[in-house]
Amino acid sequence: MGKNEEAIYDAKTLGTGKMLVLGLQHMFAMFGATVLVPIITGLSVSTTLLFAGIATLFMHLVTKGKVPVFLGSSFAFLGGYAAVKEMAVNKGMTAAEGLPYAGVGIACAGLLYLVLALICKAVGAGKVMRFFPPIVTGPIIICVGLHLAPSAIDNCNQNWWIALVAIVVVIVCNIWGKGMIKIIPILLGVLASYIVAAVTGNVDFSAVKEAAWIGLPIVKENTVFALFGGADSGLIISAIITIVPLAVATMMEHVGDISAIGGTIGKDLIADPGLHRTLIGDGVGTTIAAIFGAPANTTYGENTGVLALTKVFDPLVIRIAAIFAIILSFCPKFAAIITAMPAATIGGVSIILYGMIAAIGVRNVVENQVDFQKSRNVIIAALILCLCIGIEYSAKGSIMIGSVSLSGLAIASIVGLVLNAILPGKDYSFAENPNDKLSGSLGKY
Repeated sequence: MGKNEEAIYDAKTLGTGKMLVLGLQHMFAMFGATVLVPIITGLSVSTTLLFAGIATLFMHLVTKGKVPVFLGSSFAFLGGYAAVKEMAVNKGMTAAEGLPYAGVGIACAGLLYLVLALICKAVGAGKVMRFFPPIVTGPIIICVGLHLAPSAIDNCNQNWWIALVAIVVVIVCNIWGKGMIKIIPILLGVLASYIVAAVTGNVDFSAVKEAAWIGLPIVKENTVFALFGGADSGLIISAIITIVPLAVATMMEHVGDISAIGGTIGKDLIADPGLHRTLIGDGVGTTIAAIFGAPANTTYGENTGVLALTKVFDPLVIRIAAIFAIILSFCPKFAAIITAMPAATIGGVSIILYGMIAAIGVRNVVENQVDFQKSRNVIIAALILCLCIGIEYSAKGSIMIGSVSLSGLAIASIVGLVLNAILPGKDYSFAENPNDKLSGSLGKY
């Protein structure tokens, strides 16, 4: 019996009540990772939930309701946010004032998805993806994780005991947990650490008491519209150059996730509804979210895990989860509870999260059997790693070209892409079979 034949559960057989419960489960599956991104970056939790829901519904519209996928916050761009905020501080701004500039970069990265979608539609996915091989995307992913590691340690330094609670719970749930416990270790780690911090008097709930129960989820200061009338053009260009190259890794992540979902439900989603449609849904969702002050979106592997666990492949259950997220975004008191989370709690889960991002980069290279006996591959990986880490942790932290500041991530990504294109010996072949191994998922735990 094929996988698609096992999927006998849908809205008709389960009924409204069970579908609502399953939709709520999908929302909680993506919840821990999705809200962690705005907490780390300083963006609004409410805005993030709103546009995660909207982007998911748009994805289902574009893909004709055939793909059971949820779009949540992407961790792949955290390094870009950090770099742009640092640039803003160097120009005499606050870190928060750098968020709209990062939003411009994220919005442009989303538009790059549309370019790739157009090319895929015109010439086929295989011919396009050979220019984004694991020898480029793997080291870039490794750099993203290593670049973020110091911020996790800084947060843990606030209270290592609280941070250790989060770390231990995540490890225990991930290694020995069963069912949903194994699927949501980050969420459980955050909850456990938060509760311990609250009981020991390490949480300030004053903002929670003052927050309203109902309110608009968009913060104008975080939107791209906040730049109108007095923006720093140099910082805008710097943000675009820093962040857009990171989309190379997230687009490969997208392809891997769509293929994984196809393998789970027994359908070739890259062929029908087509990779170009899923790229459009992801790209437009990311661009719109960034413009209104939410982080970039990405396809969520956590929800694919829930699909495999429940055998309920009806995309309607994902749309129900999206609606729950949108409803929750209009509760400022809930957002205040999330924002009051101690820095040590964030640091504890971030140590694992950022380390796993780097490890996923290693897995990306290993699973795709990159041949390091070839000098071209060694050179590409070496330059990406050394340029990114070296520039990021040098005295200046970036390279100035006129008024434009280039981060280590941006330079490393550009150099990797160019070298892969011009050096002889390319041997990467993109597999469109959804059951084949593809790139690992980035941006999730």
